[in-house]
Amino acid sequence: MNDWKQCTLADLGEIVGGATPSTKNEKYYGGDIAWITPKDLSTFKGRFISRGERNVTADGLKNSSARLMPKHSVLFTSRAPIGYVSIAENEVCTNQGFKSVVPNAETDYLFLYYLLVHNRDRIENMGSGTTFKEVSGSVIKGIAVSVPTNIEEQKAIARVFGSLDDKIENNTAINHHLEQMSQAIFKSWFVDFEPFGGVMPDNWQITRLGDLPVTVTDYVANGSFASLKENVALFKTPSYAIFIRNVDLKAGNFEKYVDEHSYRFLSKSTLLGGEVIISNVGDVGSVFLCPYLPQPMTLGNNMIMLKAKEDKLQNYFYYLLFKHSYGVELIRAITGGSTQPKFNKTDFRSLQVTMPTKDVMGKFLETVVSLFQQQANLIQESATLVILREKLLPRLMSGELSVADLATAK
Repeated sequence: MNDWKQCTLADLGEIVGGATPSTKNEKYYGGDIAWITPKDLSTFKGRFISRGERNVTADGLKNSSARLMPKHSVLFTSRAPIGYVSIAENEVCTNQGFKSVVPNAETDYLFLYYLLVHNRDRIENMGSGTTFKEVSGSVIKGIAVSVPTNIEEQKAIARVFGSLDDKIENNTAINHHLEQMSQAIFKSWFVDFEPFGGVMPDNWQITRLGDLPVTVTDYVANGSFASLKENVALFKTPSYAIFIRNVDLKAGNFEKYVDEHSYRFLSKSTLLGGEVIISNVGDVGSVFLCPYLPQPMTLGNNMIMLKAKEDKLQNYFYYLLFKHSYGVELIRAITGGSTQPKFNKTDFRSLQVTMPTKDVMGKFLETVVSLFQQQANLIQESATLVILREKLLPRLMSGELSVADLATAK
């Protein structure tokens, strides 16, 4: 590490906080200036973000302490929660939940992104506060790090991780397109009835979901992420099983892992792949088709699992059913709760669903199965790349392993 230097984050760029323009003034919002909040990053899967849910106007920016940061600034959430990292794809400003870094001329922005990803757990542990943990600007500025003195070496390291993430993000984009295709086919067959002259065939049946050959299970009393917090890691070793939470269903991410002991405790909810998971408390109605992955998977609280007993390919039909607005309305009809939305397993089983004949079901599954298989292959590939990335991250970012070492290993 002779060509690496010890420094602080403040030595790598300017630390910039954010602010919220007064929400009482409508003229401050709805403009063309991207304004990012931690909530925007909570479901964001990529590295580069161009805008959030809301934009602000020039007046809104001027009348707040928010700063307009240049393209390739590295955004880092400093509270609620600490540790979301993203790169500005264009000029952006943020709310007060960020301590972002505008890299200087000696710092490669992509390297800085992976440096913060590598150090986010350490930074989170520096947070303080009674209501929620927060990392101050002074703490962020003083965080000690080691970086290559040569920016070209920084760029070389960043390219290693960038190539992996490029492939992961490309796989995600392809899968999004495949998902849209399968949903369009479902709508054509079972909502618009296009293959049947626009009319539902007379020999189709409306029946209770619970009367079909399916298994419906809930996990009201299963372990929660909070209860297992000490045994849960974010891409840290040792990690054993993917722990799927309610919030992961909406985000489409599964990045939390539990150790083997916790997994054995939760083994009653082991997933094998292909199961349909639906959130039934809080963010009701998020639907997830469990991928086939090398790692075991297990569920937390507040979810219902649905799977076909006989032909597992029918899980694709049920998944598309509850992803479509038709299925959304079915769930909405059984949702209640005074403090937070929820529905129970009994009401879910009582749902009246329209089922085609066995022959039509078979032809439909033949049509969509290849799309889901392509998705499964890409998900598995991305999972393998994620594991490789997380194994390389601590070694390359500490100087233990060099890019030249990787080239030699090939």
